[in-house]
Amino acid sequence: MINEIVLTRDPITLPVCPGRLPAPYDQGAVVQFFGAVRGEEAGHPVAGLEYTAFEAMARHQFSKLLQNVESRWPVSSVRLIHRLGWVPGGDISLWVEVIAPHRAEAFAACEWLISEMKRVVPIWKSARPAPLGTIPSETPLDASQHPA
Repeated sequence: MINEIVLTRDPITLPVCPGRLPAPYDQGAVVQFFGAVRGEEAGHPVAGLEYTAFEAMARHQFSKLLQNVESRWPVSSVRLIHRLGWVPGGDISLWVEVIAPHRAEAFAACEWLISEMKRVVPIWKSARPAPLGTIPSETPLDASQHPA
């Protein structure tokens, strides 16, 4: 299985659809997941999140998770990028790609990997409050709660 784990402080740019997978042509599903920082955390508006990690242990845990993925599903490739440091609201903090013969396997492996990553990989987030008087852009303004 091909795998790639990247922990980075740089912004994650959205990959372009390759249009064609490399040979052999036995893989029919490519699942990509993008996780973005919301403008709200635990019901409170935030400007973004600060991600910290015990990087050596994070890489070790990711390696164990990828071994588990390989033993559970016929996946040919898993690639993952996780941001560290300051990530403002709206920015991508996580990108995962899983390639497998069929979509059910690709989706299942991707979902399991993300759930387990959140459970066992030592990457932590802390929210930075949004400036007073701001409302996250995705939260509709209710005039009864915010009088003019």
